[in-house]
Amino acid sequence: MGREELDRLGVEPKKSLGQNFMVEQAAIDAMVDAADIDPTDTVLEVGAGLGALTATLAERARRVVAVEIDQRLIPALRARFAGQPHVELHLLDILEADPNHLLGDEPYKVTANVPYYITSAIIRHLLENTHPPTLMVITIQKEVADRITAKPGDMSLLAVSVQFFGTARVVRKIGPSSFYPQPRVTSAVLRIDPHPDGPPIPIEQVPDFFRVVKAGFSQPRKQLKNTLASGLHTDTETSSLWLQQAGIEPRRRPEKLSVAQWVRLYEAIHSHGA
Repeated sequence: MGREELDRLGVEPKKSLGQNFMVEQAAIDAMVDAADIDPTDTVLEVGAGLGALTATLAERARRVVAVEIDQRLIPALRARFAGQPHVELHLLDILEADPNHLLGDEPYKVTANVPYYITSAIIRHLLENTHPPTLMVITIQKEVADRITAKPGDMSLLAVSVQFFGTARVVRKIGPSSFYPQPRVTSAVLRIDPHPDGPPIPIEQVPDFFRVVKAGFSQPRKQLKNTLASGLHTDTETSSLWLQQAGIEPRRRPEKLSVAQWVRLYEAIHSHGA
C-alpha cells in the first residue's frame, strides 16, 4: 500500500504539497476513533490522498465529503469510490473552498492529514467560517501539536491561533512508518473541540484581534509594551496603558499570556479605538 499504489498510478509524491500519505490502518483507525464517527455523521476530509482514510470514513459515516488538491489522484479516487454514492470527491484547495457550498447547513466533522505549513491556515479557515465544524481531528507533526497545546509560559502565535477557537489535545503519537514516504519526524493525532459558544469575541472582530496578537509576538524576546508599541505604531506609554487596563504587567513577554489575557488586551485596545 502507498508506494505500490503510487507506482501503479505513475505518481511521485510532491514535496511542494507536503505529501506523506497515511498507509497504516491502525493510524487511520486512531484518527476515526478520535473523531467519534458514527452512522449519523457527515465528515469533511481534507486531503483524500490515496483514499485510505476515506475508505474507513465511508464505512462509518453517513456522508463523506473528501477534498483533494492534487488532480493526479482524482481519477483513481473516483474509480475507487464509484459504487459509494455517499462519498463525494472534489478537486479543490480547501483554503479556497466554502464549507457552506460543500456541505449545506448540516453539522459536520473534519478529519485531515495535513502538512505543517498550512496547519494554522486550515484550522482558521474552517473555524472562522460562518458554518464551522463540530470538531476537528488532524494529523500533524508532534512538535507542532505540542506547540498548539502549550500552556501560558510557552505560548506562541500558533497556540493562540488555535486555542482562541477551541480546546486542543493530543490523542496519540504516530510513528514515521505509518506514512509513505516516511517523514523524518514523529506525528500526532490532534483533536480540536470548538468552543460551544464560538470565539470569545464577535467573529467580525477576529482579524483585528489577531492583528494585536501578531504585533505582540513580532519580537517575542522583548517586553509586550515594546512589541505592541512597535507593531501597532504607537509609543510605549500608550501600550503600557493598554496592558495595565487589561490587568497585564507591561514588562511581561508574549509567551506568558493566556488566550483570555489576549482577549482582555484586545478589548482594552479596541475600547480606545486603536
